[in-house]
Amino acid sequence: MATKWSLTIDCACPAKLAAFWALALGYVEKPVPAGFGSWKEWFSHHGVLEDDWDDWAYLSDPDGVGPTLSFLKVPEPKVVKNRLHIDVRVGGGRDTPWEVRWPRVVEAVERLTAAGATVVREDELQGRPDHVVMADPEGNEFCLV
Repeated sequence: MATKWSLTIDCACPAKLAAFWALALGYVEKPVPAGFGSWKEWFSHHGVLEDDWDDWAYLSDPDGVGPTLSFLKVPEPKVVKNRLHIDVRVGGGRDTPWEVRWPRVVEAVERLTAAGATVVREDELQGRPDHVVMADPEGNEFCLV
C-alpha cells in the first residue's frame, strides 16, 4: 500500500497562490475537517492565533485521488531555482498524440499567463514544441506537458 502524501508550498501570500494552483490543477479548497464548521473554528480549536489564520491555505483534488496541497506563509522570498517541480499534464501527457496534446498546452499557457504565471521557456523534442516551463505568480517553476 502506498503512503498518502501532501505537498506544502512556502509562499508570501497563501490565498493568492492557492487560487492560482486551484485554477491550474482544477483543485478546490480542502474541506474543513469533520466536526468543525469552518477553518477559523478549526484554527481556534487548535490554538492558532487569529493573526495567523491567513498564513495557510489548503487545496484538495475534488475527486479525492491526487495529493492535497498546503500553502504556508514564510517570511523569506524564493531566491533560487526549484529542486522539485510539478508537471501539469494539461495536454494529457506524452502518451497523447502531439496534434491533440499541443493545442491543449497552448490554451493552458494562455489561461495561466492571464492568471499571473510567466513563461520561462518552451522546450522542443524531435524538432517540435514538447512542453512549456512556466513560473507561478511567486516564481515557482512548473511544466505544462
